Amino acid sequence: MRTLFREVNIMEDFKERAKELVSKMTLAEKIAQMQHDAPAIERLGIPAYNWWNEALHGVARSGTATVFPQAIAMAASFNEDLMYKVAEDISNEVRAKYNGYKSFGSTKIYQGLTCWAPNINIFRDPRWGRGHETYGEDPYLAGVLGTAFVKGMQGDGKYRKTDATLKHFAVHSGPEGIRHSFNSVVSEKDLRETYLWAFKYCIDNAEPAAVMGAYNRLNGEPCCGSKTLLQDILCDEWGFDGYIVSDCGAVCDFHTHHRVTEDAAESAALAVNNGCIMNCGAEYAYLIAAIARGLVSEETITKAVEKLFEARYRLGMFDDDCEYNDIPIDVIECKEHMETNLKMAQESVVLLKNDGILPLKGTEHIAVIGPNADDVSVLLGNYNGTPSRYSTILKGIQDKASGHITYAKGCDISNLNSPHIPFEEAIIAARNADVVILCMGLNTLLEGEAGDAYNADYSGDKRDLELPPCQMRLYDAVIAQGKPTVFFNVTGSCTNLSRQDKECNAVLQVFYPGAMGGEAAADILFGNVSPSGRLPVTFYESIDDLPPFEDYSMENRTYKFFKGKPVYEFGYGLTYSNITENWIDDKTVEIENKGYIDTAYSVLRYEYIPHKNLCGFKKIFLKAGEKKNISFYK
Repeated sequence: MRTLFREVNIMEDFKERAKELVSKMTLAEKIAQMQHDAPAIERLGIPAYNWWNEALHGVARSGTATVFPQAIAMAASFNEDLMYKVAEDISNEVRAKYNGYKSFGSTKIYQGLTCWAPNINIFRDPRWGRGHETYGEDPYLAGVLGTAFVKGMQGDGKYRKTDATLKHFAVHSGPEGIRHSFNSVVSEKDLRETYLWAFKYCIDNAEPAAVMGAYNRLNGEPCCGSKTLLQDILCDEWGFDGYIVSDCGAVCDFHTHHRVTEDAAESAALAVNNGCIMNCGAEYAYLIAAIARGLVSEETITKAVEKLFEARYRLGMFDDDCEYNDIPIDVIECKEHMETNLKMAQESVVLLKNDGILPLKGTEHIAVIGPNADDVSVLLGNYNGTPSRYSTILKGIQDKASGHITYAKGCDISNLNSPHIPFEEAIIAARNADVVILCMGLNTLLEGEAGDAYNADYSGDKRDLELPPCQMRLYDAVIAQGKPTVFFNVTGSCTNLSRQDKECNAVLQVFYPGAMGGEAAADILFGNVSPSGRLPVTFYESIDDLPPFEDYSMENRTYKFFKGKPVYEFGYGLTYSNITENWIDDKTVEIENKGYIDTAYSVLRYEYIPHKNLCGFKKIFLKAGEKKNISFYK
């Protein structure tokens, strides 16, 4: 009880300090503090602070940092304890950078403690370009991993180490090109069981500091100004007591794209009145006009700013005794973080097929072929930092193998007529090799956020599930050589691997594996580590198997409701050993390693309600011949 009373007293202290400070501000000063680039108020000793920072899988856009595997890759680990450790390492680096930056008197964009991550939207359709920012298609998986991430980021001390922000609330999963005007029409059943489930789970179990609204409308209401979402569900029903931030420019969309308000003053008032108190953008400058027109009260503004300063006090921004003030810059890419990074990368690789060719001995003459073999960008995903040390797949193989390695890029990732990449070189390499490693796939210029990707016609989304034509031309030519072939699919999402499943000796899904991804892939290729990843998304053969992209019904989507036959199902993944599961009852299972190789293994528990539904998972390690009983009783 003493601990509880102490925590309550500390929280009340932060609230009272915030209330006292805000009472000294003018109306104009308060409004200015509600925008993400909050200016200094020198007369009150308040430094300028930019609320916008990113930490999806490492400190992003702020120089050197440990770049962990992309979120979808970490989801493939099915390892919540390791996810917590990753987030803890990230938060240390966020704090270390902030401690350095604040010595200049203020902090700029990407230098603060308020991190706009994790993205726990449901990856409902494989065409969505931003799907690799998420933890996949299952709400339970997203909720559990999101909770681990939030806890690791925020810490459990007197002060919060960083603020984690759940995004994007809600029902945000493409299409990217029309996200600023699109109205997502969703049934109450799909809304509660699929789109909102992970958000509620994280709020109930991790107390995230913030929630970010989405660009789209939901059943007619713009998400960043939705009374239903923000007031009725998030705050009143769920009891969320943190702060709500808009996505960047989303409030402007109210009148420019959604057409639900007449002008910027109405838009700002709609958002603030429904609880969106932090604006990424410039629309809240119009709150002065909104107050003059009677659209919002000064009392509402005051309460909003008090909540924002309560968050800043809770982060220890104004206190010299904050326990995180002394985290040094030495933690950036330190040995411990690099070890965590490598382990997560190893556990994120999913072995989809193996006819016995793997693991390789490492003494073979290996031809490494393909545009993703030696590309640093495919390691990093998006919303990423800059690693000073990294290992591409080619580099990892070169470092681990003792036999001869021949490399040929073969083609550009998407350009059919790249004049400086000899196609024939790849054919020669394949002809002279004992085994071919084909490294193909996508990168974040082909799948990503609107504005970031080169596929302008689709704004970062994918038009289909096929690899680019130039890669398939190379694939056909290499397969025609008749050599044993291992296919590495380096993507952030599902691509059609039906031919690879039939024609290659082994298939591995690598996702975007982080700075140590090449070393991790090589460790698995040569058997230093047994693969243990599982797919966090369904791998379909064609978009013809799916409903229209703009249809937000869950009918015939994801492993729960898909009526067809997938190429690889959600949760699928092989190891190098022989693992058996004997379910004693619906919550207890005996796991036995009947093979000769030690391996990590993710135990997945499903229920049928009546559809198949993930309701538990645990990551364990089994030595050869070892047997363990795993219980899902709480």
